[in-house]
Amino acid sequence: MRAAGLLRRVVTWGLVAAIWCGVVLSGVLAWYAYDLPDIGEIEKLTRRPNVTLLAADGTRLASFGDRFGATRGLRELPPHLPHAVIAVEDRRFYDHGGIDFRGLLRAMYVNIRDGRISQGGSTLTQQLAKNLFLTSERTLKRKIQEVMLAYWLEHRLTKDQILTIYLNRVYLGAGTYGVDAAARHYYGKPATRVSLYEAALLAGLLKAPSRLNPTRDPAGADQRAVLVLQTMVEAGFITRDEADAAVAQKTAARAARDDIAPYFADWILAQVRDYLGGIDEDVRVVTTLDPSAQTVARQELARILDEEGAARGAGQAALVSLAPDGAVRALVGGRDYGDSQFNRVTQALRQPGSAFKAFVYLAGLEAGLTPDSQVKDAPVRVGKWAPGNYGGRYYGEVTLRESFARSMNSVAVRVTQKVGPKTVAATARRLGISSELRPTGGIALGASEVTLLELTGAYAAFANQGRRVTPYGITEIRDAQGQLLFQRDRTPGDTVVSAGHLAQMANMMSATVVWGTGKAAQPGRAAAGKTGTSQDFRDAWFVGYTAELVTGVWFGNDDGAPMQKVTGGSLPARLWGRFMKRNLDGLPQRPLPGGGELVAQSQDDSIGGFIGRILKGLTAEKPAAQRPAKPAAPAARQQDDKPFWKREDQRD
Repeated sequence: MRAAGLLRRVVTWGLVAAIWCGVVLSGVLAWYAYDLPDIGEIEKLTRRPNVTLLAADGTRLASFGDRFGATRGLRELPPHLPHAVIAVEDRRFYDHGGIDFRGLLRAMYVNIRDGRISQGGSTLTQQLAKNLFLTSERTLKRKIQEVMLAYWLEHRLTKDQILTIYLNRVYLGAGTYGVDAAARHYYGKPATRVSLYEAALLAGLLKAPSRLNPTRDPAGADQRAVLVLQTMVEAGFITRDEADAAVAQKTAARAARDDIAPYFADWILAQVRDYLGGIDEDVRVVTTLDPSAQTVARQELARILDEEGAARGAGQAALVSLAPDGAVRALVGGRDYGDSQFNRVTQALRQPGSAFKAFVYLAGLEAGLTPDSQVKDAPVRVGKWAPGNYGGRYYGEVTLRESFARSMNSVAVRVTQKVGPKTVAATARRLGISSELRPTGGIALGASEVTLLELTGAYAAFANQGRRVTPYGITEIRDAQGQLLFQRDRTPGDTVVSAGHLAQMANMMSATVVWGTGKAAQPGRAAAGKTGTSQDFRDAWFVGYTAELVTGVWFGNDDGAPMQKVTGGSLPARLWGRFMKRNLDGLPQRPLPGGGELVAQSQDDSIGGFIGRILKGLTAEKPAAQRPAKPAAPAARQQDDKPFWKREDQRD
């Protein structure tokens, strides 16, 4: 009887304890279930809107936000794709009820043996619950909610439905969600056509989508794919011979195009938000970028920096190329986007030096001068400011054409004095310069800062029959259904340069390329442009145009450090010439816009011609008043004393 009483007490207190445990457990579950997300309609779950940028030829340049492909049913997919996912992620998927206790015990054993968390026990159903409804934080609350949601999914949906949703919503790197989006991104094909090896690679991404991205780490992705194939063999989905054949016939993931124009993509995305007043739906943006021109620009910019950048103290460079109407065809905002996302085409304000003289001389032409007008190249003073020519050389009476082509500072200052600094500033603004301009004497030599994009856009007026140009990169924007949300207005800009002055500017600017400071830029066809170098060689520019393109180039350092005598006629002109030559190769020769006789096709041999000035300078004694106040160093003087056609670098 004593034993029976003890047994009754044990049973009684055991039941009481069980009841209280049930109450506590129910309370815990109720507490965690209280703030579970709304799971009523899976198909209406929100995501970040996707913005896809397309090049002018329709190829994809970049994508922002979440990318989803077509929704694929299990019967549409090749069997080896879901088999690869099941084999590597949840081999007992069709045998458990949402929680695989056997898998949990196995994972615990392996983790204890290894002394670290090397395996997880989550089923595909649990992963789907986490991906759809929860965050990735590792907390007890999140794990309990994950289990509860997994049981709910298993109760409401069939196994095939769960697997279908998982395959269409799982993240697979590079902003892609679902196997169809990933297959299109990595292999350029829908998920319905992936091979066995490609299916294994996609399944392998589930472990670490970013780290195993095949476009970033091909070797790591391949190693993981081989492991997935081995797992499929062990699970009985394929034979060893099939796995070996898949490895032997593997295909490399295509190179991602998202990084072909990252600076351009950032610039465009900001404009999309402005145009649409925010982005709340998927949109496709057709841009003006030419992938071929962009590739050439990146290659040539990197090449010249690799070859000469370090030796010449040039750490950065930028290039932008426009169609005559302002459409951006290529844009490289710096040496390496991975190191610096600062866009030196659109954001950097730098002194353009003599590249600003195009507006000075245009103002002079509009005031009555002509390319053959005689002007005096001699020391000049504006108040306490006494700008000088490079090397201290002056050549007396010269033509306006000579002074422009040889970038004589004293003449640019005299022209500015003739028309007035405010007129020069107004001329530059009329052509498209929007940055603040200081209407002082220094405006003649480019003392006011501008961006490469606005300076190149202003030059585009010379290639667009004198019409004002606003650089642009977006042609149209449509939503996911194809509805037009934005379209660029094709109305030509106002005429800001008359036909006569346009021809005169082409006359002088082509002289710069043929026999002036920009000889290194010659692209093998009719071209015009202007070099520019700021004080102490901190910035070097070349901006010019042909009948097909208007291109601007800048070299310098982000901290403003001086370069080793890098002038606009050296590295920038060479990069400009290389880019234009490669990009326009094979196109028919075309004259420069604007018409007019291009006497720049040969050296200026007029009465005031430059050859005559050189000969005179070599035979006549230099007046003492024209000597520089501070003698140049011996090495520099030796360089300056060479005739211009023998100089390696010509400053402007």
